[in-house]
Amino acid sequence: MIVGIDLGTTNSLITYFSEEGPKVIPNRFGENLTPSVVSIDQDGQVYVGKTAIERMSLYPDTVAATFKRSMGTEREYMLSGKSYRAEELSSFVLRALKEDAEAFLGEEVTEAVVSVPAYFDDTRKKATKRAGEIAGLKVERIISEPTAAAVAYGLYEKEKDTRFLVFDLGGGTFDVSVLELYHNILEVRAVAGNNFLGGEDFTRVLMEMVIKKNKLNEDDLDEKTQVRIYRACEEAKKKLDKNTTVTVEFMMNDEVVTTDIRSSEFEEATEGLLMMIREPVRKSLADAGLKLVDIDEVLLIGGSTKLYLIREFVAKLFRKFPDTSINPDEAVGIGAGIQAAMKERVAEVKEVILTDVCSFTLGTSVAYEYEEDKFEYGHFAPIIERNTVIPVSRTERFYTIRDDVDEIDIKVYQGESRYVKNNLYLGELNIKVPKAKRGVEPVDVTYTYDINSLLEVEAKVVSTGKTERIIIKGAGNTMTDEEAQKRIEELSYLKISPREYEENKFLLFRAERMYEEALGDERKLIDRYLSAFDSALNSKDDRLIEKTRDSLKEILSSLQ
Repeated sequence: MIVGIDLGTTNSLITYFSEEGPKVIPNRFGENLTPSVVSIDQDGQVYVGKTAIERMSLYPDTVAATFKRSMGTEREYMLSGKSYRAEELSSFVLRALKEDAEAFLGEEVTEAVVSVPAYFDDTRKKATKRAGEIAGLKVERIISEPTAAAVAYGLYEKEKDTRFLVFDLGGGTFDVSVLELYHNILEVRAVAGNNFLGGEDFTRVLMEMVIKKNKLNEDDLDEKTQVRIYRACEEAKKKLDKNTTVTVEFMMNDEVVTTDIRSSEFEEATEGLLMMIREPVRKSLADAGLKLVDIDEVLLIGGSTKLYLIREFVAKLFRKFPDTSINPDEAVGIGAGIQAAMKERVAEVKEVILTDVCSFTLGTSVAYEYEEDKFEYGHFAPIIERNTVIPVSRTERFYTIRDDVDEIDIKVYQGESRYVKNNLYLGELNIKVPKAKRGVEPVDVTYTYDINSLLEVEAKVVSTGKTERIIIKGAGNTMTDEEAQKRIEELSYLKISPREYEENKFLLFRAERMYEEALGDERKLIDRYLSAFDSALNSKDDRLIEKTRDSLKEILSSLQ
């Protein structure tokens, strides 16, 4: 059996697909959510979840939380004098979930679909996969949290085409994804987010307010007191509502300290965080080419969307009430469980085609000439832009920059910076070129990328036809080299230019003929629609090509 896992910043859960549909598996305490908190004592005993939280106030130097934010980084957490990476701590959470599932199901669990924030780059995804392997799980697929949530909401069963935005604010990360459903295809149009923004930050603001009101200096507080204040603020935050006051109560120096916080004060103090939330929303819509009014539904997921402040903010921003029909804490896990059932070909699950996008731009390193024969190296040349629907293939032409160069290196990067040093290095290939004057020998570089995190990079010397290529397997990809090669061969159709398809050739010829035969306003009209179709063909965007092709056909038919 393949299970679904939501490995969250604050809480995690595990699900499976039963005869009655997707179900959350309760943990050893009979609860659906397991806190993503780990404690390790001096003897190396590992505690996870509620037990680890109880140890936090007693032995704060043995406990780690919110480590998901550090997935794929070099940061280390010191617990009882020993250092641990985020993927190691995450593996303890995954192992606890695995053990709970095995006890509940009465069978061994070895495979899982694991969700990650849509804005995780390849390094963070690989760290998540490693955490699963350490816990004894084969990660069958890594699925983005918003896509999993969309599946959980049953959007793939809707009868009409729908554009919707998934607003995912968890404990430590924030994602915005714009998706579109048409027929049985669930297509991600754009993603944006912030891996360091979540409910923990709202709790932190509340904690700073309490400290300030009591005229305390945080640096003077011992670790136990800081933990007590933070936990008290976390509980108080959940109780805050519009036009209310909550009391934050904690122990300090054997005395009970109480502080009243009005909701209006909290709203004012969190204005900066709400502004940070706006930017990914704006960015995702812009990348998808949509406006706020184009969104049919807004889905809220992530435990932090329970805050009245967030729900009110979203309702005002989109001028519509968001969908909260599924517990936001469980939506992602349930969706991962449904995706696991799809992987197992469970008959009760309607098969849906899930398309995704490149969360980050893929490109190569180039040099720019800023003065004659003076070059600045290390610039990033995008080849597949972020939020391009995959699978996709894109080709860019590059030239040698010095005389008599006999080989060039194609270095592959992922990211958005102008400079490759700020982006993620993925790999490289080397290709020989004939010696010639600079700028004479062109090399076509083709990137082909698919939903399985397979990236083929192909370099072709135009003058000789010589070709070199590499295949880079991303996070969550469990394919063998032979399977990866077969999949890349299946994607070879993507490398064919849309201009080569007979239907498009015919329409281009027809439009050119009618343009030559037309005069005046008719000629201008044909030119406008033909230019739009020509631009769409260059973009290789299937949806845009289909749309502009139909428009051009309609105009030509009306003028015939």
